[in-house]
Amino acid sequence: MKQLLTALTFGLAAVSGLHAEAWPAAKPVTLLVPFPPGGSTDLIARALSPKLQEKLGGSFVVQNQAGAGGTVGAAAAKRAAPDGYTIFVSSLGPFVIGPHLMKSLAYDPLKDFDYLTVAVQAPNVLAVPAASPHKSVADVLAYEKANPGKMSFASSGNGSSDHLTAELFWQTTGTTGLHVPYKGGAPAMSDLLGSQVEASFININTAWPNLKAGKLRALAITSDKRSPLLPEVPTLAELGIKGVTVYSWQAFAAPKGLPADIKAKLHEALVAGLSDPQVKPKLLELGFEIVANTPEQFTAFQAAEFARWKQVIEQGKITAD
Repeated sequence: MKQLLTALTFGLAAVSGLHAEAWPAAKPVTLLVPFPPGGSTDLIARALSPKLQEKLGGSFVVQNQAGAGGTVGAAAAKRAAPDGYTIFVSSLGPFVIGPHLMKSLAYDPLKDFDYLTVAVQAPNVLAVPAASPHKSVADVLAYEKANPGKMSFASSGNGSSDHLTAELFWQTTGTTGLHVPYKGGAPAMSDLLGSQVEASFININTAWPNLKAGKLRALAITSDKRSPLLPEVPTLAELGIKGVTVYSWQAFAAPKGLPADIKAKLHEALVAGLSDPQVKPKLLELGFEIVANTPEQFTAFQAAEFARWKQVIEQGKITAD
């Protein structure tokens, strides 16, 4: 009897210890960002990390694991245990673009993740150097129709959001331009400012400082309504170009199989963090729009975006090279 009581006591102590180490107390939660530090995705992860910690307790740390357009980090996130201790924070690239550019991936973006929320989105701006002769989208279209394939558009690389937006613009308007890919946004911006290239569909976060300084001219924006940062700049839809409403976005997901209670807590904390008065105004000032949608909405959005960019990439015969 004494042995039985001792065993029960140890059993209860073990159970009590397990409860004491309930998520997320057992170890740090990793916010896995598949890009180098300093970019938009890294910024979002680091802005929300302390808010998740405040709301949920435990410790939340950002880990950058870059490579192959974010697909290396996505594969690492897929391999992680679905226990709430690895959260994947990514832009749209690994979710809906990379899968159509890479011949073989170590993950399936439609099946290997539990979607938590699209945190923010930001449109692209059709920008030209301040000295450009093109003063409107009508000017650009007229020039492209008269000079097929000659007007140069810079991008941060093959398959990037700025590249695909230009491709979609050409496909929609029946025009062609010259795509000039760079190894990253900085050299693309440098050559655009120097008029070595004629235009680019730049993310508003990247374009904003040079637009504000008068070094670039915005001709149109790819959002569904005008941006508070650029209220004088029309949307492409306003100009009669439908179907080129494009956003870059940052989202949170987890390895497939995340327990429902942890999923609910994470989603609630992420939404709270995005509306926090220390976070939201700063994001809005940078041109981000808060989305904070539900897991179900993110799942439907992911499927729609996946199909959309697949079509653009296949029609444009775009490769990662």
